[in-house]
Amino acid sequence: MNKKIVALIFGGKSAEHEVSLRSAKNIADALDKDLFKPILIGISKEGSWYRFSNLDVFNLIAIEDNDLPSQAEPIALISIAGKPLLYSLQDHSKTPIDCAFPILHGTMGEDGTIQGLFKMVQVPFVGCGVLSSAAGMDKEIMKRILFEAQIPNARYALLTPFKETSYEKIVSELGTPFFIKPANAGSSVGVHKVKSAELFKAQLQDAFQFDDKVLAEEFIQGRELECSVMGHNHNPKASLPGEVIPQHEFYSYEAKYVDDKGALIEIPAKIDPDIILRLQTLAKKTFQVMGCEGLTRVDFFLKSNGELYINEINTIPGFTKISMYPKMWEASGLKYKELITELIKLAFEKFESEQKLKTSYL
Repeated sequence: MNKKIVALIFGGKSAEHEVSLRSAKNIADALDKDLFKPILIGISKEGSWYRFSNLDVFNLIAIEDNDLPSQAEPIALISIAGKPLLYSLQDHSKTPIDCAFPILHGTMGEDGTIQGLFKMVQVPFVGCGVLSSAAGMDKEIMKRILFEAQIPNARYALLTPFKETSYEKIVSELGTPFFIKPANAGSSVGVHKVKSAELFKAQLQDAFQFDDKVLAEEFIQGRELECSVMGHNHNPKASLPGEVIPQHEFYSYEAKYVDDKGALIEIPAKIDPDIILRLQTLAKKTFQVMGCEGLTRVDFFLKSNGELYINEINTIPGFTKISMYPKMWEASGLKYKELITELIKLAFEKFESEQKLKTSYL
């Protein structure tokens, strides 16, 4: 059997650029080389595309146009006669690819942007499509969909730079403390727990650095649980849940990626079997309501009275060594290498299904 050529795509114009490189290294290491041949595609912080010939790229903290290693080859993703190709801007060669595996956390990668390009060049790709990626990335849109589907999640208020708001008004609607978070950022970038009017202005300004749409969200006191979901939209599977026990005030970017002791992880979570079943059912329902495909991590709050609330979904969850998504599947009996193989298999199945649809009336 011929090996399938899989383009691993990482980096990007995102506040989570550095985390993406760490996730991509793990996936590149775990990829079944008997089945797949990887091509390493790094997108710089400026948005330029490069092909890298070896794993040394993962020794970089970030990919930057003004400080590239000698192996960086500028490329473009194109389509000729309906076939996806990598076009070298250096020697003008064309390399076919069979599948794209985006490992682009955050903006320009997780928000439907690159998924649209994949659709245009007709390449199978791992993970959610354009609409579910965009809706899952935008926390306001996600909440609108969840509320419509009667899936419990925290109350919120929408803040923009174009409409004046006050700490007192938010407190009157949501109580205190409350959280503020950019609508289109992940990994807790720009997220603050607001406790006073004195700090609110500076914290809001920080959040607006990452998006011009910010959510104020009610504080829900509860345990932080997560669940990995995988499969096609009509038949998803849910992993055993895990629990994040922050050692900081909340599960901040620093707690996730900077401080090795920023959070304790319990996988599987020590919760009652009936709660596990309810959580898995709600995770799969969220996956389906949001139109997801391939993979998603669904994050929850569990209140002391047993009520579950959706915190958010993540359509390209982390794949670093300490990331919850692969670890929860491992606890459920699916090893890392087999997980990666299954995700690529799902990409091909989804593409084949879509190819059967008519695109011409005549």
